[in-house]
Amino acid sequence: MQYPPKHHQDDTISHMIEVIKTYPLATIISVKDNNPFITHLPLIYHESGKLIGHIDKYNPQAELLNNNKEITVIFSGPQCYISPSVYTTTQLPTWNYIKVHLKGNVTAITNENIIKHSLVDMTRFLEQPDNKYQLSIDNSRMHGLINYIVGFEIEITHWEGKFKLSQDKKPNDVANARAELLRANQDSIKAFLDKVF
Repeated sequence: MQYPPKHHQDDTISHMIEVIKTYPLATIISVKDNNPFITHLPLIYHESGKLIGHIDKYNPQAELLNNNKEITVIFSGPQCYISPSVYTTTQLPTWNYIKVHLKGNVTAITNENIIKHSLVDMTRFLEQPDNKYQLSIDNSRMHGLINYIVGFEIEITHWEGKFKLSQDKKPNDVANARAELLRANQDSIKAFLDKVF
């Protein structure tokens, strides 16, 4: 039996790019001497097939983001518990989610000017659609910060989309699971923030 089931895989690159663009905070995993290093950073997708990012130079993972080393990157989309009560047919509880797993080769960006431009590009992308703030290339605070940042790019070599959205159910149940994913994410964010903030 194939695992994960084919109906929970989405090999459509454009769908995976939409996950990356909508949920750009990535989990970056490097391995050194069988020891995993994990950092969470926003990454921006470029149409060239590369991801661009920046990391604090004092982060121990920074030294592993160079020399064309292989790296694993995970992007997480919406997710939630699906109760059998949302279905029109008899089902068991499950969990629906969207994840994108990537592998790629990472190389450090050492040119300060390129790093500055990539910071400007990232800010412009993240400020969409209103662009209320624009980072200037000659921003004095960025000029001081640049000495503490390591830029890097990841050439994507492998894509895997995990879109577990009750696709194996009847059309009405698929629609109900989609509605539950929307409802649960909106409600759970508010409930969580009310508890911790």
